[in-house]
Amino acid sequence: MDAETFNSGHQFVELMQAMPSRAVDCVVLDMQMPGLNGLQVQEHLTKTGSRLPVIFITAHDDTAVRDQALAAGALAFVRKPFNDELLIEILNVALKQNQT
Repeated sequence: MDAETFNSGHQFVELMQAMPSRAVDCVVLDMQMPGLNGLQVQEHLTKTGSRLPVIFITAHDDTAVRDQALAAGALAFVRKPFNDELLIEILNVALKQNQT
């Protein structure tokens, strides 16, 4: 797996707007990021018609936020610290989902 990191949710959104045909298979979002938070990035993806699998990670397991993310279509909501093997398993599910 190849991964690209961004300094903020806004930086990711700007890249996706500038290069809409960019090949992205999955998005892993932290709930708390500079600028746009994870839910705001997910909302942007939804509004633009993206069907990318979204995985959330967070240090703050707020039930209402988790429910909102999952209701909006997130594949998973993982609380930090998490087991690396669990994240790889979820990523594999996301990649398979994106192939369909």
